[in-house]
Amino acid sequence: MSIEQTSLSPTARSTIKRGRLRARIDREDLADVLASARICHLGVTVDGTVRVLPTAFGVDFDGPDRGGTLYLHGSVAARSLVDAPATDICVTVTVLDGLVLARSAFHHSMNYRSAVVLGRPRVVTGDDERSRALDAIVDQVVDGRSAHLRAHTKKELAATVVLALPMFEASVKARAGDPIDDAADIEAGGVWAGVVPLDEHVGETVTAADVEPGLTVPEHVRRLARGLPR
Repeated sequence: MSIEQTSLSPTARSTIKRGRLRARIDREDLADVLASARICHLGVTVDGTVRVLPTAFGVDFDGPDRGGTLYLHGSVAARSLVDAPATDICVTVTVLDGLVLARSAFHHSMNYRSAVVLGRPRVVTGDDERSRALDAIVDQVVDGRSAHLRAHTKKELAATVVLALPMFEASVKARAGDPIDDAADIEAGGVWAGVVPLDEHVGETVTAADVEPGLTVPEHVRRLARGLPR
């Protein structure tokens, strides 16, 4: 995978103004956030009402769109996706790394990595790109999974709408480290402060009841269950 080596926040609306010290400027930071998540939130306006919906996504930094391509998919009956190409949309991804417990309620926080991608999506119409996009979405959930599945059928493709969002207009923020308490609260003492790390937990794999005898859990699934990086 190659990543376009340009800075983030190329436009006024994607330039971070509040909390600028937490802004990340490299596209490598965007890649880190996207690679660490399995779900995003899509913000789109439908019939004059803003909707924010959790959804699966896929990423191709070598995709045909400026800055690479973020793929979204859903039913052809989903108004949130069908109406999306008529306007700009917003996709957000958040990875929570820890709870920051300070000496005062005001300074409690979280350690996190987050990304926002803005832009006008396009509907993916070519069968080859649609198949690659759907494979990317599957592999975002479990790396390497698509290689073990049958090809998409024409019926499945006809029932699915795929959107491609350029990743050129994006921003990333992150926080790490200890609480930042007021000097007076530190000097006063008597209150514990620190960080509670958080991480994704993967449970024990459960084989479906209708899997034929003799089929074992494949390596790409066992790798996920062992908590190995993608």
